Amino acid sequence: MKKAVLRTALETLYFTGAHRLLQPLVGGVGAILTLHHVRPPRADAFQPNRLLEVSPRFLDDVLASLRRANVDIITLDQMHTRLTECDFRRRFVCLTFDDGYRDNLHHALPILRKHGAPFTLYLPTSFPDRAGELWWLTLEAVIAKQSRIALTMDGEDRRYDCDSVEAKYQLYEHIYWWLRSLESEDDLRRAVRELASRYGVDDTAFCKDLCMTWSEIGEVADDPLATIGAHTVNHVMLRKASDDAVRNEMRQSAAVIEAALGERPAHFSYPVGDRTSAGPREFAIAAELGFKTAVTTRPGVLFPEHAAHFTALPRISLNGEYQRSRYAKVLMSGAATALWNRFRRVDAA
Repeated sequence: MKKAVLRTALETLYFTGAHRLLQPLVGGVGAILTLHHVRPPRADAFQPNRLLEVSPRFLDDVLASLRRANVDIITLDQMHTRLTECDFRRRFVCLTFDDGYRDNLHHALPILRKHGAPFTLYLPTSFPDRAGELWWLTLEAVIAKQSRIALTMDGEDRRYDCDSVEAKYQLYEHIYWWLRSLESEDDLRRAVRELASRYGVDDTAFCKDLCMTWSEIGEVADDPLATIGAHTVNHVMLRKASDDAVRNEMRQSAAVIEAALGERPAHFSYPVGDRTSAGPREFAIAAELGFKTAVTTRPGVLFPEHAAHFTALPRISLNGEYQRSRYAKVLMSGAATALWNRFRRVDAA
């Protein structure tokens, strides 16, 4: 139902032309786009993480549309300069990819080169080190394989039937948001590890199968279009961590990237990045540690006022559930996110 409502809202804004009418008021000066996977569509009926992947064709269409509209595709450094110097003569977009998936090398990079589009790749360093836990994929794999799931939630043993695709989606949402509600990241990961062990899912395989090695990352980093940014060591929701743990995750990720690639990253992305995962404390620590910019996943376009909030920048997600060029146009117009944000320009609280 939520997807249907959002799709209807995007369709309405597009076909009424409201997004074009609103853009001069709410479109800001540019936008930062969020992507994760770029790969051909999969046929699996159960794909609860499909929102994190777009097809190569869709990415190609979006970049071609931006070029036709004379929107500048620029680096984060150039975005920083434009906001600092109040250079708003042309609208701009920055492209960012979280997590360092191998499909970014094989499918996204050729398209980015075709369009001459600079981009930033944010790396959680445990992923190429093969020590990362992609727990959301582990949960998906457990539910995909089973018709019934048993686990302990809030001290109670519970059992759930999931023998249909619809039931699997409902169960995934239920367990996912319960995990997200847990007080600590350690509790979350412990619960997922127990599920993986109980149901025979190799939760260590996802890094090796899906994420780039340091050698592959080096290949991407050598491209003049690429900027490499930090994304913590362990892809933790920082708001659940102590002050010292937050500083260590940020500082060590930058240090590991510098050691591996020869240059300290100036830009940072908060894992998960929503209000429950990053807030004013994290924004202040990112600035304290010298990051030039840091991005959230709070939805929104960029306004001149963001020059005072470089470590709390919003992004527009290219969501795999909404892969139509007209949806991307509506989102980048600022109309949909203005409604979401109740017309507030900056959300840094």
